[in-house]
Amino acid sequence: MSERQSHPPGPQDVTALVGDAIRAPSMHNAQPWSFHYLTGEHLLHVRADPTRAMPRTDPRDRALHIGCGAALFNLRVAAAHAGLAAEVRVLPDPADPRLLAVVGLAPKPARTERERDLARLHPAIRRRHTSRNPYSDRDVPEPVRQALREAAADEGAELMFAEPWHADFMLKLVRDAESRDSLEPAGREELERWTRLGPEADTAVDGVPEYAFGPRPSEGKAAWRDFAGRRQVADRGTTAFEHTPHLALLGTRTDRPADWLCAGQALERVLLEATLADLATSLSSHSLESSDLRELTRDPVSGMGHVQMVLRLGYGPQGPVTPRRSVRDVLEIA
Repeated sequence: MSERQSHPPGPQDVTALVGDAIRAPSMHNAQPWSFHYLTGEHLLHVRADPTRAMPRTDPRDRALHIGCGAALFNLRVAAAHAGLAAEVRVLPDPADPRLLAVVGLAPKPARTERERDLARLHPAIRRRHTSRNPYSDRDVPEPVRQALREAAADEGAELMFAEPWHADFMLKLVRDAESRDSLEPAGREELERWTRLGPEADTAVDGVPEYAFGPRPSEGKAAWRDFAGRRQVADRGTTAFEHTPHLALLGTRTDRPADWLCAGQALERVLLEATLADLATSLSSHSLESSDLRELTRDPVSGMGHVQMVLRLGYGPQGPVTPRRSVRDVLEIA
């Protein structure tokens, strides 16, 4: 697809846009989205896929909305890169809550400054991969931090970097969440549903394959759930992690479906900016899946309304490419 278009998008164009959209992160890589393109109206519907919801881990579908919001942001970036105007309406039909957004697509010979800024992020879409590897203890420079804060603010959210005491407390909350999961069969079953071990990891189209679990920490502190759970994973190994991970909180003022979609778009904008800055990234929602732990995650002096995601950022190896469903499995063209 060329960088500028003078004609309305056709099936091939929309297929390319959706191919970029589905590179977004989602809880357990469940990829809880589907797309429906109305050719005559040049409208792309972004829908939630309830078959990929997680009733125990995500009972309100908050994480589902965040993942779909991240895919929506990638779609906007891809459209700007292609020289298309993307007019987005979120949650346009109260009678159809699974319809998360409607995106009108039209050719636009000249980009606005905002569209040029979106198009700038396009190379990062396929470079961004979750990395559960150790990062160095090197600090993230303040100009980079500020760029990431501005990226979140551009999408109506707030990003706050945790002070060391707060990061340490959040790591304790992750360990608390791990302990709770180990005692709840329903939680283990949901985790096992979305992880891929052995030969299945090589053929998977969704879920978290064992090669993306990352090593176990021999020292230092891991900031995410152990996807292996109680199961043995061959050749996983152990290694030292950073003692004080660089953690950031992404939050919104209120906590409704529209805010979750906003958080997903802000999250992906931050992740793409971080990728262009050569930062490795990973996400942790483990301490946000229980209402009492989620409330504790917030820094009491920050004024942040509702924490939607915890990010770990730093300098280290990029993570492996994780599987994705094919576009033909998620896109319907009518």
